[in-house]
Amino acid sequence: MTQASVKTYLPWVVATALFMEQLDSTIVNTAVPAMAASLQVTPLSLKAVVTSYILSLAVCIPISGWIADRYGTRRVFSYAVMIFTLASILCGVSLNVHMLVAARVLQGIGAALMMPVGRLTIIRTFPKSELLAAMNFVIIPALIGPLLGPLVGGLIVHWLSWRVIFFVNIPVGCASLYLSHRFMPNYLGEAGRPLDVRGFILFVSGTALLSWLLEIFGEHNLTTPEISALFALALALLVAYGFHARQRAYPLLNLMLFKIRTFRVSVLGGFNTRLGIGALPFLLPLLYQLGLGLPAWESGLLMMPTALAAMGMKMIATNVLARFGYRRILMVNTVMIGCTMSCYSFIGLATPIAAIVMLSFAMGFFNSLQFTCMNSMAYADIKDPDSSMASTIASSLQQLSMSFGLACGLLVTTWFLHGLPQSDHPAVLSALHHAFVTMGLVTIVSSLTFSTLKANDGENVSRAHAG
Repeated sequence: MTQASVKTYLPWVVATALFMEQLDSTIVNTAVPAMAASLQVTPLSLKAVVTSYILSLAVCIPISGWIADRYGTRRVFSYAVMIFTLASILCGVSLNVHMLVAARVLQGIGAALMMPVGRLTIIRTFPKSELLAAMNFVIIPALIGPLLGPLVGGLIVHWLSWRVIFFVNIPVGCASLYLSHRFMPNYLGEAGRPLDVRGFILFVSGTALLSWLLEIFGEHNLTTPEISALFALALALLVAYGFHARQRAYPLLNLMLFKIRTFRVSVLGGFNTRLGIGALPFLLPLLYQLGLGLPAWESGLLMMPTALAAMGMKMIATNVLARFGYRRILMVNTVMIGCTMSCYSFIGLATPIAAIVMLSFAMGFFNSLQFTCMNSMAYADIKDPDSSMASTIASSLQQLSMSFGLACGLLVTTWFLHGLPQSDHPAVLSALHHAFVTMGLVTIVSSLTFSTLKANDGENVSRAHAG
């Protein structure tokens, strides 16, 4: 297979897998109220179904780069697709919340190998002058998942059992498996690089404990001293990993890459920004279904404009970046995301549908531009031998920030609910309004992270396509 054919078909291979992953996550979010009624639990208690998936991503992604380097990108990617598809079937046949959570963990393991390895293959195949265009091409088909997910999920829940939503992944998974075997190159990394087992234990233990503490806030009878001690333990484990990584020739995550300004600002700034954005996919269905009392299919329709606007933004993002540069766009656009998120606090029973649709368009537009900038700038100054490590670090912190953002959003909502029943629509609506304002302010503050960029940072990526 020639390099030209690889460049032609590889984006479709990765996009198919991303489509499946994004379709699954958006369908699940829309179906949460129906799943809660079927399993006889409260909707907010089903956040474990979402957080377990995100947490397993954060735990398993750190070793994805090492596995891909050792066994080859095509083999690892193919097995990841198989695991994800099998886990989808297990989710559909789950009899209770515990089985569903276990199957979602297995799904997260598959996605933890699937997404970073696909991104890594793109980075190794395309030069930096073509990287932004290649990533945008991958993301556009993948955005069809969020576009169809809420609508398909709503229709399935309305007419069929919620279990059917997981079986949608079967044909998509089979197609992705076929494409990966035929068109994905099998890149191998540095020979003899050992796995940092001690570093893996320290990092994963710290991140998992921290995520779990955020999830169980307000639900378990833990005293303040106990929670404080566990938080201190989680932070101590992460600090211990930092010291450990400096002494290893082949650390699990090479923290020295953070000396590169564009990589550091992209990853850490993205982490801060996603803390605010991370709760949106779960909070919006609750706003529409529990707060406004809309059926699942109508809730899904209201989430479609966000995906449509995101697809439209991807088509012009390259020219926008070439004109204004990363620093200016990221500082202004982050503030716009926070303001748009806060505007959801004005949505009530009397709000016109047209106003909600326009707000959804704005959110999709700004989010799409934000993720395009952060994801492409991260690799602007990364050398080819470090691409695997850079992809692993970026993917790990991205999923960890989404997990923290989801947990923080639900924690804020539960806090403002003041123990009132979730069947009380006015109380839920008020709590969600406060949550949107709080997370919007967090996002606005995160814009300060991008002020350390220089005006010409990332030009080899942003202006190469225009040139």
